[in-house]
Amino acid sequence: MKISLVTISPRRSAPAGPAMELLHLYIERSLRYIPCDHRIVATETALLRSIETAAGRTRPVLFLADSRGEQLSSEQFATLLGRAQDDGTQSLLFAIGPADGWSPAVLALATRTIAFGHITLPHELAAAVAAEQIYRALTIRAGHPYHSGH
Repeated sequence: MKISLVTISPRRSAPAGPAMELLHLYIERSLRYIPCDHRIVATETALLRSIETAAGRTRPVLFLADSRGEQLSSEQFATLLGRAQDDGTQSLLFAIGPADGWSPAVLALATRTIAFGHITLPHELAAAVAAEQIYRALTIRAGHPYHSGH
């Protein structure tokens, strides 16, 4: 399974700064366990296009970050990723949405909406948190001591 962290950002230049450095750190660490990348797309339409054109036997699994989504513990998130992998999922997209929230069309395609709490985070910070949680989930599944139950 390959995990792609997708951030919707209409900016012309790639975001930079401490949050992006953290995101890249955790993506790099995740590569020890599974193919993983980060992509920036300009619009929901571009996200939908990437789902439609994804090569593989199975349709990509789509997790959306949304403050109205389900709040999960790190262990529960690890179980979700593990279940997707065990079910033969080839591609999992975890998307950080547009500033005005997800459209009903994209929400209808989501396999799951996941919240990092009810707070609103800047996109760059939400993406860094998602990257860290992906890495944490992979280490939980591998039995690595990074996650020691707290």
